[in-house]
Order: sequence, then C-alpha cells, then structure tokens
Amino acid sequence: MTAQVLTYDSLSKADRMQTALLGTLMADDQFELRVKHQDGAQTTQILPPTVAKMVERLLNSLMRGERVAILTEDQELSPNDAARILGISRPLVVHRMEIGDLPFRHVGAHRRAALRDVLALKVKLDGQRAAMEALAEDAEDLNQRYGV
Repeated sequence: MTAQVLTYDSLSKADRMQTALLGTLMADDQFELRVKHQDGAQTTQILPPTVAKMVERLLNSLMRGERVAILTEDQELSPNDAARILGISRPLVVHRMEIGDLPFRHVGAHRRAALRDVLALKVKLDGQRAAMEALAEDAEDLNQRYGV
C-alpha cells in the first residue's frame, strides 16, 4: 500500500462556529502561539511576520470551509498525487514523465516528481487550456457570425 502524500484537512462546521475570525494582520501586529500542555505547563512562541501571514491564510481558508494541504516545494509526489494536482489521469502523468515534460526519478520501481516541477507543468497546462478555450470561442463566434 502506498503512503498518501497529498492529504487534505478541514474544519467541521461545529469547529468553524467555535473558532473566532483572526481578522487581517497589520504590519506591526505581534503574533504569538501559546500552547497549554496537558500537565498545565505553557509555552509561548512569537512568530515572525512571514509565518504569521501563512497562518492567517491557512486559518482564513479553513474558516471558509475549504480543504487545505500543506506541502513543501521539494516534496516528491507519486504519479497519482501529481494527477490530482494537474487534473489529468495517472496514465497521462506517466506519459508526460516519459516524454520529458515532467522531470522525475525512480525510487525502486516507482516514479517520483518534485512538487515544484508538477506546479510548473500545471502553469504550462493551464496556459494551454486557456489558449484552446479562446480558440474554441473564436471558432464558435466565426461560425455564428459568418457560418464558417
């Protein structure tokens, strides 16, 4: 059984109701993380502004009921995980790997691609899809106006 790299988390409706909105962080706001341990001990950590912005985006997404996944740029993905991100089938991902569109490496008998490469391919595919949609709209317009 393969390990699932791409896992999504979300808040239940009850959890969202109990969680207050964070609001927008201002440049001079200090963001502290306080953890109260089971034994009663507390730990407080001041987070840098960049981390605070990441937490703000994460919480805002969760509060809107969105599912989130946290991945690192150099994390390696299986063809199944890459297919979910790209919105294409696993066999097509393997084909893209074989023709050189998606760099990968073998781990034993398995293929693995870096998230950064998968996202770069996604940008390319999204651009191609947008261009094809624009061409289809132009063709439809020509057909309706001139019967061409």
